[in-house]
Amino acid sequence: MKKVLYLILIILLIFISISSFYLYKGYKMYKKEISEISISEKVANIKSSENYTEISLLPKTYINAVISAEDHRFYKHNGIDIISIFRALYHDIKNGNLNEGGSTIPQQLAKNIYFTQEKKFERKIAEIFMAFKLESELKKDEILELYLNTSYFGQGYYNVYDASVGYFNKEPAYMTDYESTLLAGIPNAPSIYSENMNLAHERQRQILDLMIEYEYLSNEEKEKILEEIN
Repeated sequence: MKKVLYLILIILLIFISISSFYLYKGYKMYKKEISEISISEKVANIKSSENYTEISLLPKTYINAVISAEDHRFYKHNGIDIISIFRALYHDIKNGNLNEGGSTIPQQLAKNIYFTQEKKFERKIAEIFMAFKLESELKKDEILELYLNTSYFGQGYYNVYDASVGYFNKEPAYMTDYESTLLAGIPNAPSIYSENMNLAHERQRQILDLMIEYEYLSNEEKEKILEEIN
């Protein structure tokens, strides 16, 4: 029995040591980035873009589709979603990779404007610190607005305006429900969904189901949108 307890203690100490190491590295990464350019400066630079689109000009269906697809507890959490993180962590440990990040919209915004797409544990930690910082300085709608104006949609489109004009030949305000729910799924895997319409439609159907689950859409509305897919 003592040997078992000793082994558990050793494993626990190793886990704490490794966690502390990555926590420290992640915090250093966060502090380095935030010291070089503040959030207010970053935001000002992004908003100065010619094609920056305010959230008030985006279709409600598009907003609801993005929240359903990316972070359905967005308006309830303070930067991170503990449930999603632990679920993703379980799958990452099980699969031995970092394919499931469990990232919230604030975390994804942090990655878009401060960090690289490189999958490292310390970057994920830095992302969490930055997400808390974003939440402390910005309103929810502003975070979402910035996220949509800094996300990659494939085909060289790095914001929602360029993506809407590029894919549908119209400004975002005029996107239909079909177009809104299709575009909402592309940033999840832009290199795949922007090149393969069949896979993009599969992702769109998943988002429609999520929108029903989170009560943004009725079955009747879903079927009407599906008519355009078919």
